[in-house]
Amino acid sequence: MTNELNDLEQRGIFTRREISEIVKKRTKFEYRLKRPSPLKEDYLAYIDYETQLDSLRRLRKQSVMRELQKQGLKTTKKMKKSVSDFAGIMRIVDIYRLAVMRFKGDIELWFRYLEFCRQRRNGRMKKVLADAIKFHPKVPGVWIYAAAWEFDHNLNVEAARAIMQNGLRVCATSEDLWIEYLRMELTFLNKLKARKVALGEDEGTFARDQISSDKKQWRDENKDLFMSLNDEGENNERSDDENGKSMKKISKFQEQGFSILRTIYAGAVEALPSSFSLRKRFLEILEATDLVNSEAIRKEILSNMKRAFSTEPEYWNWLARLEYNPASREDIGEDVTSQIEKAVQVYEEAIEVLPTAIMLNHYAKFLNGVVTLLKLENKPSGLASPSAGYIPLLLRAYEKVKTMGYIDEDLACQHISFLLQLGRLEEAQKLAENLCCGIFSNSMKLWLLRVSVGIRHFTRDSISPSKADLLSIFELLKDVLTRVSISEAEDLWLMALKFFANQKHYFDKLVEISVRSLTKYGGSEQGFSLSAAIVHFVLQKDGVPHAREMYKRFIALPHPGLALYRACIELESNLASIGDKDSLVNARKLYESALKAYDQDLSLWRDYYLMETKMGTSETASAVHWQARKILKDTTALVTPDL
Repeated sequence: MTNELNDLEQRGIFTRREISEIVKKRTKFEYRLKRPSPLKEDYLAYIDYETQLDSLRRLRKQSVMRELQKQGLKTTKKMKKSVSDFAGIMRIVDIYRLAVMRFKGDIELWFRYLEFCRQRRNGRMKKVLADAIKFHPKVPGVWIYAAAWEFDHNLNVEAARAIMQNGLRVCATSEDLWIEYLRMELTFLNKLKARKVALGEDEGTFARDQISSDKKQWRDENKDLFMSLNDEGENNERSDDENGKSMKKISKFQEQGFSILRTIYAGAVEALPSSFSLRKRFLEILEATDLVNSEAIRKEILSNMKRAFSTEPEYWNWLARLEYNPASREDIGEDVTSQIEKAVQVYEEAIEVLPTAIMLNHYAKFLNGVVTLLKLENKPSGLASPSAGYIPLLLRAYEKVKTMGYIDEDLACQHISFLLQLGRLEEAQKLAENLCCGIFSNSMKLWLLRVSVGIRHFTRDSISPSKADLLSIFELLKDVLTRVSISEAEDLWLMALKFFANQKHYFDKLVEISVRSLTKYGGSEQGFSLSAAIVHFVLQKDGVPHAREMYKRFIALPHPGLALYRACIELESNLASIGDKDSLVNARKLYESALKAYDQDLSLWRDYYLMETKMGTSETASAVHWQARKILKDTTALVTPDL
């Protein structure tokens, strides 16, 4: 270290004082590492410090070189590579080595070490990779990293292939390792193909051409617009014999790619016979490449998947959505319509082979997405559109799922909403009633939907429902609001208060139900507060005096909740800000009452003090400040600009 520091000082990169600080810092870190049980964070902190120091050294060196150039001096001799240029990197490598030997099982630390060696290119990469593989032979990522380094950095395909094959012997059940091995082999083959093309010995690549069918058709129809680069037009007048030779050259690499994919696929399926995701990933790679007999191997993979996974709903759902996925949001055309038909046929076959609720659930969700998409594409024509053909299928799927008893909450809501879209209000109401009285008796989403359907049913003929209708809706709400907690029925309470806001008789009954619920469950500390919501409705409907009576009634309950106090304080503070003196007195009473229950709430004390400084006097503000310092346990929190 002495030679390094002397070199840094002689070059003018660091001053003597800065070097002294560096020595102190390094000594401190070294003492931490010499402890009986050093922590991982100690090593990482040391590495971060040395990394930042080396970055600063490089910047300082560049600055010194610029200064010397300005002075017209030669920098080659003054700033040639010396001990200080290598010492920092070597020190970081040594710290990493100590860290990974201390924490051999920390794979994240190993990868961090590998990434540092890769970026700095210090020549230790092979040894570190060998150590990482030795200590973590069962981690596929280590083998993949080592093979990628040999393939990309050293351009050594044989070594990369050997590493991958050794990794597959040790980690034969790793999907990622099989997939990356296939990607590496196809990438190498594509590089060979590109080299042949660059040398003029071949043409094209076996990567699948991504040009759309519309563009191909347009180019074929307008081929006269494209000028040939060959003045004699030889490229446009090739003989059939020349075309045959060209296709033969291209198919050579395509055949090799086909052979590679088939061989690796066979080994992967043998090692992982029950892996569905592995086959899906192989198909994705196959779709992205243009190989000889690619359609044949695609059918073979799909056939094998059908034999192995025909009893799994996820396979059928994937297979149908392989034909068409409503989430893709493609424009509806003839091609897409035929794809939808094929997907529907797959689902119909799946239901015959596997008539389970899960399979029907997938089918219903697919049809719902298709119908929704078709209706969006045909807004002016309404339901008399291509979606009309799928509506009976969807309704039949909904009924089958419901009959089998495995319908989930989201699908039930979709079923009711779909009936409402079709205008079948009575059916939707009856379905919601059956579900809420059955398996979804505690589902607030369905209860909310049931009540909204009921309100819609009663108000479809007239704006104001009859007394019998009001009573029916109230009894419906009362049934669920008395059974569940306030936090679960938040949206239902808001709907009930809004609907009965102008019906004093039923609104008062809702208040009585809320008092019983608040007595049982207590008020909330933050977020939604039922009592505060009722006070707000009363304030809008009957004015300030009635709102005050209402919040006093709620505050008298055993546990009113901090959210109610804050809402009432905000109400009184707003009135006090416009000159209402009684409101300021009421706000003080509310603060005092709240602080009896929440005396350690710093924000409540701060708000009280701020109100007194703005609307009260200096004496009242000082009294609040003194009281807060006396009661609060953490008095240091009061040392703020506000208090």
